[in-house]
Amino acid sequence: MSLALFAAVAVTGLHAFQQTAVGADVLRVVSEVRGDQPVWLTLLRTPVSVFVPAVDLPVWGGLPRLVLAFALAELLFGRVRTLVVAYAVTLAGTFGARVMIALGPERLGLPGSAAHAVDTGTSAAIVGLFAYAAVILRAPVLFVAAVVPTVVGSCAEPDLAGREHLIAVAVAVVLGGVVSYRRRVLRRPGPPVVSGRCQNRWQVIRQAFIGGR
Repeated sequence: MSLALFAAVAVTGLHAFQQTAVGADVLRVVSEVRGDQPVWLTLLRTPVSVFVPAVDLPVWGGLPRLVLAFALAELLFGRVRTLVVAYAVTLAGTFGARVMIALGPERLGLPGSAAHAVDTGTSAAIVGLFAYAAVILRAPVLFVAAVVPTVVGSCAEPDLAGREHLIAVAVAVVLGGVVSYRRRVLRRPGPPVVSGRCQNRWQVIRQAFIGGR
C-alpha cells in the first residue's frame, strides 16, 4: 500500500471513529497532543496524532493535498525519507510551539492558554513535504503554489496551528537545503536526492509544469 493511500484511509477512518463516543475517548488517550503534556507523552502520541484530523476542520477538504503531498514525496524520495521528513517537521512544529508558549505573547510568542489546545492533524506534515520537495528539486512554482498560501494564512492568523506551520516550513527548507548542499556542492557519497528511477520522469514533469532547472 502506498503512503498516500494509507494516509488517506487512516485520516478518513480515524475521522469516522472520532465521531463516536467510544472513538473520541480512545483517540483522546492515544493521540491527543498538548503543550502542557510531558515530552515523553508527546513523542509517544505524535505518530498517531499526525493522522487524526482536527475536530474543528472539515476532513474532506484537505484530502487532495494530503494525497498529493505523500504521493509526490514517496515517488521522488522513497517511503522511508518521506516518513522521516513528515515526522520531523511535525515534531519541530509541536516543540517549537512549546518554546513560543514559554516566550509568551509579549515576546512574539503564544499565550499560555495555547498550551491547553489540542494539537493534531496532518497539515504540518503536508506543507513540510511540499516545502522539502520544492527545495530539493529547485521548483519555485511548486513552492509558490503549495507552500506560500499556507505561510500567508499562518502569518495572517498567528495562532498555535499557524506558528506550527511556519516552523514546519522553516525546518523542511533547512533539511532540503542541507541535503542539496551536500549532494550538489560537496559532491560527497550519499543516498540519491531523488530515486534514480524517477529522475528522468521528474525532469519531464518539472520542465512542463513546475519550472526550475
